[in-house]
This record gives sequence, structure tokens and C-alpha cells, in this order.
Amino acid sequence: MPEIPYHVAGGSFASRRPEPLELHHAPPFPASSLAATPLSSRRRKLWEIPHKFHCPVIGSCFQASELRSLMNKVMHLPRDTSDFVLHTTAVGTCETRTRLAEVLHKTLEKRFHLTIKRYAAAKCAEEVRENWQRAVQNGAEIPAALWAAWTHPACDALLEQEIYGDIHMIQHQVGSGTRTDLKTLQAVREENTELRQLIERVRREAEAARHEKALETRLLGERIVELRAEQTGRDACIANLSAQLGALRDSLPRLKERQTLARRADDAEARATALTAQCRNQQLEIERLQIKLRNAEQPTSTDSSDNADNSAVPPGNERLDGKCVLCVGGRAGAVEAYRDTVERHGGRFLHHDGGLEESLHRIDGVLAAADLVICQTGCISHNAYWRVKEQCKRTGKPCVYVRGSGVSAFGRALGNFGTPADSDSLIDESIVDNNSH
Repeated sequence: MPEIPYHVAGGSFASRRPEPLELHHAPPFPASSLAATPLSSRRRKLWEIPHKFHCPVIGSCFQASELRSLMNKVMHLPRDTSDFVLHTTAVGTCETRTRLAEVLHKTLEKRFHLTIKRYAAAKCAEEVRENWQRAVQNGAEIPAALWAAWTHPACDALLEQEIYGDIHMIQHQVGSGTRTDLKTLQAVREENTELRQLIERVRREAEAARHEKALETRLLGERIVELRAEQTGRDACIANLSAQLGALRDSLPRLKERQTLARRADDAEARATALTAQCRNQQLEIERLQIKLRNAEQPTSTDSSDNADNSAVPPGNERLDGKCVLCVGGRAGAVEAYRDTVERHGGRFLHHDGGLEESLHRIDGVLAAADLVICQTGCISHNAYWRVKEQCKRTGKPCVYVRGSGVSAFGRALGNFGTPADSDSLIDESIVDNNSH
């Protein structure tokens, strides 16, 4: 038995023998006599309410930790004192006016002063009952309503018994609800454990992804630095080459004029080649005419003159007679075949690619040097086509327009210059239109 009296709701187990417990719950006197109990006009103190009400008041209005703190102010308690011993000691002490009862009373009055003020408006037991039942239905402020109702001046014995029964059942319901809440709490804890494990797994995955992204970002940053270094090197190289180009341009004064002169030299060379061929043709024509003149002066020697005439013109030279043939366009791989075809017919060959790689300014010189023009329309630009057509019309130079770029098509075009009369004149406009694109 501890030094602190072991109190219970019905009394104390200190040194005296406990009285026999009442087994019947019926009140010892009828309810009519309880309602007729005279009431005072002031609110009752904690030690003035019936002793059996102290247990619900202490149990409902104070937490165990708070009760321990308040009791330590007025008495010495061992550290290993259980909550049950604290509760029964406080209940037994409140039976009379003691220091602990006064401390507990002041604490309750201060804590529930708003509810006490609201209950003070009730003038009779019925109004107090209505306030209490409203608090029970709402399930809120039951400790405050319990204290305000039991200490109210209008609370009679009958209302006290009703409140006692209600709070007794509420405590049972709270206990049952507590057990249910404990089961729910256990399920929530298990779910919380699973969720924590899931969160931890997700956190690890997120951390791994973050490390992976950080590594990828670092590699990309290094790659960006390398690309910037390469770009800086290229910029430096471009600047160096630009400086060298500027230096070369400065070292070659009047470069554009020199390029123009080079083009003119090429054109002059082409014209000189054409003039040389023309001179040779004229020389051959003079020799032929001289032979005819000698044959005319010696009519008896006709056969010998014919043989001399035939020997003056080599075989295969009957059609071109050393004329300069210009091919505009055509396939690059067939240029040598074009050249062989022209030379087999006794002519000289010139070529211009029609502005694909060579400059169009050079075409004027080769057109001036040419005697015959074969324009392959499918392999030249539009500007070259119209330039060739316009200059040939202006100078009266024979020109044949061919769609295909084959050697056979080139040979057929060369056959349009079949007679000297045809080769010395510009072809008809109908032929030009039929062969142009």
C-alpha cells in the first residue's frame, strides 16, 4: 500500500474498513423528492457537488499529464505513480475542500468561463437540461457542458442523475470508439508504413534519375565546351584565311582587270584560230580556182585536171572544208566524240558548256570565231540559249538546235550543213522553232 491514500469513487481505502457497496442502482428516495430539493442561488464549488460526480469530472476535464502537473504543485508524488493512482487520489481529495480541490476548481472555472457564462442565462432546470442535451447531440464541449451544468444553481437532483447517466454512457461509447479508433489507427499505421516504403523507393529512383541527369548534363556541358573550342578554332582559321585572301588581293593589283584581259585573250585566241582556219580554207579555195583556171586554159587535159582537183581536196572534207564548228552544251564525256566527228568532216571544233561552268561572257568570242553553231538545248541554261539565238540571228550565222546530247544526234545536226549553199546561210525559222525547247 503506497503512502498516498488509494481513493476510489465511493471513498478511501486508507485505514478504515470500506462500507458495504450498494448493489442496487435505484435511488434511495423517489424522483419527486429529488426534484423538490431546495436549491441555492449561487454556483456550487467542486467539493460541494456529490462525491460520485468527482470521478467523471476529473476523468473528463483533465488529461493525465495535466493532472500530474497540478498535483505536483500541492503534494509530493513518486515518479512511478501510475495514472490510475493519480486519478483516484484527485477524486478522493475533492470530497472535501483541500488545496488540490481549490486548484482544480480554479482551473475548471478559468478554462470553461465562456460556457459557464452561456449557461448562466438559464433560469431553471429545464433550460439547463436543454443546453446539456444540445451539447450531447453536437458531441462538442462535453467537459465544459458537464462542469457548467453540475455547478449551475438550477441543477436539481433529478437533472444531476440524468447528466450522470448520460456521461456514464458517453464514457462507454468513447471507450468502444477508442477501440475502433485503435484498430483504424493500426490499419493506418500499416498503410503509412507501406506508403513510407513506397516513398522511399520512389525517392531512391528519383535520386538515381537525378544523378543520371546530372551526369548527362555534365557530359553535355563538356561537349558544349569542346564545340565552342572547335568553333573558336574554325573562326580563327576563317579569319586567317580571310587575311590571306586579303593579302593575296592586295599583292595582285587590278585583279578584275587582269581577269577581264584573260577572258579577252581567250576570245582573241579563239578568233585567231577561226581566222587561221578561214585563211587556210581561202588558200585551198584559191588553189582550187587556180586549178580550174588552168583546166579551162587546157581543155584537152580534162581527165588530168579532174584528178588534180580530186587530189587537192582530201577525202571526207567535201562538206566542211575546214570551217569552224561551235558546239554549245552537250555532255562533258561526249565532247571528244563531237570533236572527232567534226574533224572527220574536215572542220575545226570549238566547245562551250552553255554557262554550266564556263562564263557566259566567253560565249560571245567563240560565237564570233565560229562558222557553224550546233546548240544542244537540253544541256544549256536559258540565258545561254537566248544569247546564242539572238547573236546568230543578228550576224546571220547558221545554227542548228538539237534536243538530244548523243553523238548520233550531233552527227545528224552536222548533216544539216549538206551543201555549201546551206552552210553559208542561216537555217529557216521553222527549223529553229522545231528544234528549240
